[in-house]
Order: sequence, then structure tokens, then C-alpha cells
Amino acid sequence: MLCRWEQLPKRMRTKAVRPYYEILKKKRLSLLVKRMFDVTVSLCMLIGLAPFFAVIAILIVKDSKGGIFYRQERVTQYGRKFKIFKFRTMVADADRVGTQVTLRKDPRITRVGAKLRRYRLDEIPQLFNILRGDMTLVGARPESVYYVTYYTPEMLATLLLPAGVTSKASIKFKDEAKLLEQAENADRVYVQKILPQKMKYNLESIKEYRFLEDVKILIQTVAAVLKKEEKS
Repeated sequence: MLCRWEQLPKRMRTKAVRPYYEILKKKRLSLLVKRMFDVTVSLCMLIGLAPFFAVIAILIVKDSKGGIFYRQERVTQYGRKFKIFKFRTMVADADRVGTQVTLRKDPRITRVGAKLRRYRLDEIPQLFNILRGDMTLVGARPESVYYVTYYTPEMLATLLLPAGVTSKASIKFKDEAKLLEQAENADRVYVQKILPQKMKYNLESIKEYRFLEDVKILIQTVAAVLKKEEKS
């Protein structure tokens, strides 16, 4: 739920954030429905996909050394830090080697990891984050603490809501790794070129927020994954 303006972190109580806050303030009921929808869908999916979880876990363990899950510190609503759940798709301790972003042919990606990323199956464990209130089904993707330091005052408005599993920006930039593949400095290109473009979509989504739009984006995400598979 949306807190009172006075309760926001000081760095978010700015003129750049205020217009977005006022928009969301008028949609408290829709935000409540959004949360109820998140919890219901997440619970149903976790129960239904339990056997699938077990199969993926076994494949990950057999493919490479390391744990089943990848947990990295990310930033969500009001700038709060949390540990995101993902199926591990890279070699152990991959964060200590290479860039903060993952490239399409990143040598750190495991064989099973490549398949999971292809179908976005590595994102499924984020259902646990949704139940805990760290995330929502549809919303701006959670960035690492490193990238949030580069947010402009207006970009901080995306932190008025929980981070999401998917979004309009996620669909538009589903081939983000491919765009960064030829960059000499992937982190710099991401901060200077890709992040501002993604944030433009995220901020527009706040201005145009409707619950039915969330449902539409979920459907578009599935369609985008299937379309990507047909092309491959």
C-alpha cells in the first residue's frame, strides 16, 4: 500500500516525485486489488508448479557446483533493500567476476541456466518475494543497489511501488543482453543509455496505471516469451 507523503524517505519527498505520488494516491483501491491479485496468483502458481520446481532444482545441481537459488540484494518500494530469489543460472560467485549486467553470451551462464533464461523460468522463484511483499507481479524491475545510485530525482518515483517480476519496459527490452553484447563497458552503456529508456516506460506506467493494464502486461509477457522461442 501507499504510505503517507510524510513517511517517504527524505530523498523521495521532492517536486519530481510528487506528481507521481498524487496519481497513485487516487488509486489506493486499485493498489489494494493489485496486492490481493498478487498473493492469490502467487500462491496458486507455487502450489501448481511445486513438482516443476523440484525438477529444475535437480537439473541445476547436476549441471554445476553451487546452490539452487541465486540471491542478490536489490532495491524495492521506498528504497528498501531485499534479497531477490532466482534459480541460479550462472556459475557460483558470478557476481565477483564480470559486469553487474548479464550479456547474451556471458561465459558465466551455465548450460541449464541458458535454458532457464531463454524461457524466463529463472524468475519463477520471485513468487516467494511477492508473498513476502518485496515484489509485485507487474512493476519496474528491481535494480541492484549499484544502479539505483544513478537514479535521477524523477526516477525515484518508480520506488513508490514494489519492484515487479515483469513490466512494459521488460517486454520492450527483452533482448537487453544482446544490446550490451558489443559494448566495451556494459555497465556504463546500461547506465547512460538503457536505464533512462527503461525508466521512461516505468514512469509512463505510473501515470497510466490501471489494474487491467497489469493483466494485459502479464499476457504480453507470456506472448513475448513464446514469440522469442518461435524465432530461435
